[in-house]
Amino acid sequence: MPPMRIRAIAFQRNGGPEVLEELAVDIPDAPGPGMVRVRPTAVALNHLDLWIRRGLPNLRLELPHRLGADIAATVEAAGPGAEAPPHGTRVLVAPGVSCAACEACLSGHDNLCRRYGILGEHTHGGYGELLDVPAANILPWPGQLSAPEAAAIPLTFLTAWQMVVVHGEVGRDHTVLVHAAGAGVSVAAIQIAKSRGARVIATSTSAAKLVRARELGADETIDTTTHDFVAETKRLTGKRGADVIIEHVGGEVFSKSVVALRAGGRLVTCGATSGPTPPIDLRHVFFRQLQVVGSTMGSKATLFPILREVERGAFKPVVDRVLPFTVEGAREAHRALEAREAFGKVVLASA
Repeated sequence: MPPMRIRAIAFQRNGGPEVLEELAVDIPDAPGPGMVRVRPTAVALNHLDLWIRRGLPNLRLELPHRLGADIAATVEAAGPGAEAPPHGTRVLVAPGVSCAACEACLSGHDNLCRRYGILGEHTHGGYGELLDVPAANILPWPGQLSAPEAAAIPLTFLTAWQMVVVHGEVGRDHTVLVHAAGAGVSVAAIQIAKSRGARVIATSTSAAKLVRARELGADETIDTTTHDFVAETKRLTGKRGADVIIEHVGGEVFSKSVVALRAGGRLVTCGATSGPTPPIDLRHVFFRQLQVVGSTMGSKATLFPILREVERGAFKPVVDRVLPFTVEGAREAHRALEAREAFGKVVLASA
C-alpha cells in the first residue's frame, strides 16, 4: 500500500526555534504488527526537545524529524496482533521504547535495554497528526484531567520517581534538596519527595518560582541569585548537609552539590543543562562516602503507580501554559522553555 501523508511540525536541520516548520510527511498506510496508531491531542515539551532541535553528538535522525515525548492522544487503529482500547479512546503514551525481549526488558528494567530510546529523540514523536507506537506504550487516561494536564505527566514524573524513590531511596525525615524548582522534573520531584515524608529544600534563580515551589510543598527555598546554596543548605540542616540531592543542571551546580551533601548522602543526576563536564574533588566523594548516581527515565511499569497517585490527587501535573498545536505555537513554546520562563510544563494542544 502507498504511504499516507499527514501534517506535522518538524525540522530538516538543526538550529533555533525558527527551524521548526509545518510539513507534509509520509507514514505507513496502516500501523504495523504490534503497533497502535494514535492521534495526539496534546504534547508537553521537555528540555530534550531543545537539545535535539539544536543537535546532539552521535544522534542520527531521520529527517524531517518530529519531536515530542509526552503525548496525550486518542486511539486511531491497532496493527496486527496489537491489543488496544477501542477507536477514539483517550490514552497516554509512555515515552520510552525498547526491544521488549532482552533480559533487562523482561525483568522490568526496560530503561536499561541496550536499544532503549525515547519518542521524539530516537524515533519520531508526537508533533504530528498521527503516530504509531508499540502497544505496550499505551497507558490509561488519568481520571478527569484535561489533555494538557495528562500530557504533563509521563516523562517528568517517571524520571523524578526513579530519582527520588528508586535511586534516592527517600524516606521519612530525609532532607532532600531539589535544584531548579521550576523545571518539570523538579516540580514532580518536590511532590514525590513530600509524599515520602521528606523535608524538601528547593532552589531557583527566580523568587516567583520559589513561591510556587512552596505552594507545591517545599518546606524551605533558596534564591541562588542572593544566597550560596551550599552555605544555606548547611545552615538549614544544622551544618549536616542534605541526605539526597536531586540534580539535572550539571556544571557548577553539580560540583557544589557534592559539597552540600551530608556524609553518606546521595546525589542523583539526570541531566546537564549548564554543562556536562563539572570539576569535582574526588576526596569529597570517597572520604565522606558519598553516592553519585546517574538516572535516566524509569521502567514503563512505574507509570502505573504514578497515574494512580495522580488520580487520587496526591500528585498534580503543573501546566505553565498551553499553546496552539501550530508551527507558530511550537516556536513560541520552544522560545519560552529556552528562556526559562515556565514553572512546570509548556504544552501544545489541538483546538
